[in-house]
Amino acid sequence: QVRLVESGGGLVQTGESLRLLCAVSGSTSESTFSDWALSWHRQALGNERERGAFISRGGGSILYIASVKGRFTISRDDALNRFALEMDNLKVKDTAVHYCKAEAFSNGVMTSFWGQGTQVTVSS
Repeated sequence: QVRLVESGGGLVQTGESLRLLCAVSGSTSESTFSDWALSWHRQALGNERERGAFISRGGGSILYIASVKGRFTISRDDALNRFALEMDNLKVKDTAVHYCKAEAFSNGVMTSFWGQGTQVTVSS
């Protein structure tokens, strides 16, 4: 019922920028895109998946993992049912598969929906 599709991944050099986009379609029985908390997660080869950025419904609460704070910016566009991650000053350590996630509530039960992932590779 809810589908997320990432785009914008690729190969860049250290210090360059990349913008990831997550397009969202569908809805739950009691909520739509504007009601959902959204986030970006990344998983480097051999590592645990970690949440890099989070934005609440309405955009009033934004959180970043310490390693990306000051370099990455998460934003949402409720009119177009999409959200983005602007990544500046990329470093080799940012190399990972990046996933977008939406948390939607139906009858008080939270359900997580994930995109398929997009590869970001940063070379020196």
